[in-house]
Amino acid sequence: MTVPETTAAVDGATGPEALRPHAEDAFADELKALAAADDRPRPARWHLSPWAVATYLQGGTLPDGTVITPKYVGPRRLIEVAVTTLATDRALLLLGVPGTAKTWVSEHLAAAVSGDSTLLVQGTAGTPEEAVRYGWNYARLLAQGPSREALVPSPLMRAMSEGMTARVEELTRIPADVQDSLITILSEKTLPIPELGQEVQAVRGFNVIATANDRDRGVNELSSALRRRFNTVVLPLPATPDAEVDIVSRRVDQIGRSLDLPAAPEGLSEIRRVVTVFRELRDGVTTDGRTKLKSPSGTLSTAEAISVVTNGLALAAHFGDGVLRPADVAAGILGAVVRDPAADRVVWQEYLETVVRERDGWKDFYRACREASV
Repeated sequence: MTVPETTAAVDGATGPEALRPHAEDAFADELKALAAADDRPRPARWHLSPWAVATYLQGGTLPDGTVITPKYVGPRRLIEVAVTTLATDRALLLLGVPGTAKTWVSEHLAAAVSGDSTLLVQGTAGTPEEAVRYGWNYARLLAQGPSREALVPSPLMRAMSEGMTARVEELTRIPADVQDSLITILSEKTLPIPELGQEVQAVRGFNVIATANDRDRGVNELSSALRRRFNTVVLPLPATPDAEVDIVSRRVDQIGRSLDLPAAPEGLSEIRRVVTVFRELRDGVTTDGRTKLKSPSGTLSTAEAISVVTNGLALAAHFGDGVLRPADVAAGILGAVVRDPAADRVVWQEYLETVVRERDGWKDFYRACREASV
């Protein structure tokens, strides 16, 4: 019997059929080109040198003409500090408000350093200690008793054994007692297995990248003991409107290609409008500095702007003429701004009437937002 291609794609987990390929798959050609051109010293078990990793994140042109697309648009020094941290025995903590590309940066760092970004612990309020240390195959445990064959390694344990980079997302969402299980791993570079009277020692190349919010404080703050085990790099919001427009445009283009959405070159004006609205409400002042504004309860992050524009592009493609227009983004902006139906709606209405209504060239956007607000 012939296996349908879609079924094979599910089993294969990677490749063109994946809805969101891992970084090492999506940018495999760039990583291969960098490795070929990279003649600088590489730390143990690193696929690229620190210089090449930074170039992969920030973009550039190689001597053979290969263009490396930027994965992170921001201060190069931040990326250099992050990469240098991973080349030492200190773990890296990427800190910032929601939507500052912490997860995106951590994934691409792991892909460039280890060639594998999948050794991931996703932090939630229910993350168990087994996700950080190890678990057990209970059928084997009952049949054979404690043994290495019955042990199920965590992503961190695998990274220690293989000299890889592990990732811990939303570290402050993880319960405090589970967080503390990282202390021995990060300070002693060992993971005791008391049931077997053994331990796993980290081999060279092992390190950890963690991410955490500094606005939504999460379920548990990091203890001072754990925080000392990390070098912290704070990822800021985009410094300028042009930088944020560039980030949103690039990511929307990447996402649109993966979803087979048509390119929207005429949509740049709407992208700039979405970014302007988000920045003004986020900063509490209009771009010209003349009007003070109330800020809503939401974060209005760059990631949310990307989501609004992507959804608008899908609306334009499937229910419009393919051109991104104000009506395509109005409902998405309303959903991003009005999180608290009482307080945020007042903020939004005041912004519409005092800023949007009076702004030249924004009449269609004003009407679309009014219709979406009804």
